[in-house]
Amino acid sequence: MTLRRRLTTALLTVVLGPVLLGAVFAGGTLATVDVRRVTERLDLAATVARTSIGSLCLQLRAAADAIALTAEPAGRVATANQVVGRGLAAAVRLAGPTGAVDFQTPGAPAQPWVDCGTPSAPVPQAYAIAVHSELRDRAGTPMGVVWAAAPLDEAFVARLAAVTGVEVALGYGDTATAAGPGTGTAVGPGSATAAGPGAAAPATGSRFGRLTSTGHSVGDALDRTGDGRYVRRVGPSPGQPLPLVLMVRSDPPVGTYLLLVAAVLLAGGIAVVAARRLARSTTRPLAELAVGAQRVAQGDLSARVPVHGPDEVGRVAEVVNRMARETQEYLQALNASRDQLRGNLTVLGDTLASTHDLDRILRVILRSAITASGARSGLVLLVDELTGTLVGQCAEGLPTPAVRPGGPAYDPSRIRVPLGRGLLGRVAATGEPRRGRVRRDVPVLTPEEPRCSTYVAVPFAAPGSATDGPVSTAAARAAITLGGTAPPAALGVLALYDRLGSDDFDDADLATLRSFARHAAVAVDNVRVHEEAQRLSLTDPLTGLWNYRYLKESIRREVERASRFGRMLSVLALDLDRFKDVNDTYGHAAGDAVLVEFARRIRAVVREVDLAFRQGGEEFVVLLPETDARGAIRVAERLGAAIRSNPVIAPTGAQGAPPALITISVSIGIAVYPDHATTGQRVLDAADDALYAAKAAGRDTYRIALPGTRPLVTGRVAPVEPGLPAADPPRAGAAAGGASSGPQPPRQGRGR
Repeated sequence: MTLRRRLTTALLTVVLGPVLLGAVFAGGTLATVDVRRVTERLDLAATVARTSIGSLCLQLRAAADAIALTAEPAGRVATANQVVGRGLAAAVRLAGPTGAVDFQTPGAPAQPWVDCGTPSAPVPQAYAIAVHSELRDRAGTPMGVVWAAAPLDEAFVARLAAVTGVEVALGYGDTATAAGPGTGTAVGPGSATAAGPGAAAPATGSRFGRLTSTGHSVGDALDRTGDGRYVRRVGPSPGQPLPLVLMVRSDPPVGTYLLLVAAVLLAGGIAVVAARRLARSTTRPLAELAVGAQRVAQGDLSARVPVHGPDEVGRVAEVVNRMARETQEYLQALNASRDQLRGNLTVLGDTLASTHDLDRILRVILRSAITASGARSGLVLLVDELTGTLVGQCAEGLPTPAVRPGGPAYDPSRIRVPLGRGLLGRVAATGEPRRGRVRRDVPVLTPEEPRCSTYVAVPFAAPGSATDGPVSTAAARAAITLGGTAPPAALGVLALYDRLGSDDFDDADLATLRSFARHAAVAVDNVRVHEEAQRLSLTDPLTGLWNYRYLKESIRREVERASRFGRMLSVLALDLDRFKDVNDTYGHAAGDAVLVEFARRIRAVVREVDLAFRQGGEEFVVLLPETDARGAIRVAERLGAAIRSNPVIAPTGAQGAPPALITISVSIGIAVYPDHATTGQRVLDAADDALYAAKAAGRDTYRIALPGTRPLVTGRVAPVEPGLPAADPPRAGAAAGGASSGPQPPRQGRGR
């Protein structure tokens, strides 16, 4: 078989195979979905039908019981007429103990009536559904039976079809007249009725499944008729004594199947034509290429292969032509260099994708750049915006300035070049790359910069930033004149020194270095974004304090540390008093300003080793490592005084309105590990309970918890002994007194 035929066969197999399999799968899925949809619809209709008939039986039961509870015969007759008049039942019949009818409302349906309470005793046909209730005298002696009934007529079936949304038929008799919701047929002896939209369509009992001699269907089954309808037979059950036949018509998607077949045929035709043309267009250039390659292999370097286009085969032909023009040694060197560069890029890509270690990434980038350009050494520096200097990150092959090449290696972190100063500082400040030879170009080098013969330095900026590229001459001049105080034009600088062979770095080296500089920029940006994401995941964006997630980790760590070294850990639970009033009065912008200022004052009071958290809303927590109850009380007093001392200046939200001076106070609960609890969560709970007690004591105060997490207000360092009243709890940050104790407020009221 020729190559053209093999390609044609392979293309047809690859294209038509999935198309045919997809068509078969789509056809089967359509049929399955159609059956499943119809089945679910009939199941839902059966449930709705049972529920509707059960509700009717309950209504009839209530009507019969209401009549049976009437003591006097005349009253029962009057009640029966009222029940019928109000539509609670269509007919009422009063029978004596012997079964004789004493009274029956006019227009009652003919016998027999099917009883809601006896679904296991079917009748050949029924004209009404009924419920009976026994009449008893005061002594409990049976006096007769009260029947309340509703007719099984056209209207009943129509209502049932309307609520179920399918065709409904009563399963009495040997035949059934079926239609959808909305219309109906009259009910007659020995027949089943149905209601629904459209014309009635007679259906024999055999099409709905075998009927018993009494007219009931055998169980709840699903069948399909010859005219494409699905039938569900619902048998009698407690509370639902009627045999029902539920029907729904299924319209198979014939048009969809035809469209699917047409699509498959069309795809097959297109695939055949495309496969033949593609095989021909592919094999013809390959044949020409084979002839040309054979001539070149035989030593005819003047042979040329026709190039028909810029596709893969055309590029292969161009490569063959170039091979005929160039020597074998040059081609081998080119391939070796290309493979080396490809390996370096692979290592670089793997490193960028697998780690956030910035030092490792920059080192791989630097080594790859040195290998690709043939340099002896290199250096990567990043801009420290706080100090306005370039700081060395990693270096390869650099000697110290005081010794000859081959001496001790550089410590990259000791290389610091001010922005705008020296060769590297100017590159970072202006954003313009530079290359050249030291003796010829005489660049100004700072003492920290490496000594070299040739150099190339390329800046790199964050991807997509405004400084990603050269800046204007004015900005560059400003950066140089001000000694680097102007905003830098780059994140850092990638520099290479002393190309092998003593040749200058050329434009190709500069382009290669630019490529590696872009990788370095992406790496630096990704690492910084990753570090910022980690920071944001642990801090509250509004106040800058640690968040609840870091609180759970910190309390566990601090409790373990305190337990290991036998130290104490104090926990302060803080809550702004009546913070809801601030939001309601001045708006949420003012509330946010209060929270920010509150967090600032907390940071100003606590030590560097202390940890402050925003637990949520206006609730805050402060961890005081190696602090006992006395120290915690002093901190609580300082916090209360700092919060109460000066009002918070906050915007009111109204346009043109002056800012509001908001006076705030704080309630504080204190708990100490291990005095009040032995685990981190229990210490937090104890401090929280103490905070509730501080709220109950009148707010703007503090309480310290007792062992067992029972809080008690303290007016001095030592806690008040159990049993003593706390009529004058101290304010947070003030001397004791000034607030009257009261009942503890509910938890949801805290913070008001």
